[in-house]
Amino acid sequence: MPKILIVDDEKMIRNVVKEYAEFEGYETAEAGDGMEAVEMCRREDFDIIVMDIMMPRLDGYSAVKEIRKTKQIPVIMLSARGEEYDKLFGFEIGVDDYVVKPFSPKELLARIKAVLKRGSSAGGDGDAKLEKIKFEGLEINVAGREVTIDGKPAQLTPKEYDLLFYLVRNKGIALSREKLLEEVWGYDFYGDDRTVDTHIKMLRSSLGEYRKFIVTLRGMGYKFNA
Repeated sequence: MPKILIVDDEKMIRNVVKEYAEFEGYETAEAGDGMEAVEMCRREDFDIIVMDIMMPRLDGYSAVKEIRKTKQIPVIMLSARGEEYDKLFGFEIGVDDYVVKPFSPKELLARIKAVLKRGSSAGGDGDAKLEKIKFEGLEINVAGREVTIDGKPAQLTPKEYDLLFYLVRNKGIALSREKLLEEVWGYDFYGDDRTVDTHIKMLRSSLGEYRKFIVTLRGMGYKFNA
């Protein structure tokens, strides 16, 4: 049974998420601030964390950075702020998803399921057989989830890697934003295709000159052309 850590300084929000999560069969634990969440993660293991950003003592971003020093637990951020730079910062530190308040508990649970499913299916036998893929100076180590550019390690977030690998695996195929959301993020399209655009922007920045392989299809989406 997957265990969820719900971190929010508003007890009402924790109660709502807990109620829906336990109804779906998940085990839950609660923390009222980032500091408490960090301490709990040191003592216990969790399958996923739902983390608010604005909290006393230690904010959500700082808590995620601290937790990630010792454990790679998937994180979904909750925030009342929906500006692109907030999401961009969260994705840069490796957050798996971002939900803006007020939110639908059903949608949040759908995203939790998607992140957990994605984690359990990552690195399957079919992908591992691909081993290493190389396009000019861009090399992708599938089994090790590593990317090198001209022999030097690229600093990609987990989501950037997932997006790159999906694009590569579907090389030459036109992929809509909706398709990328469904396959890479793992949930049905909820109308925010800016999530894909933001990650493509980050991925291109990480790939340097090999950003040329990611082609924009105006009005539709993207494809990997190499």
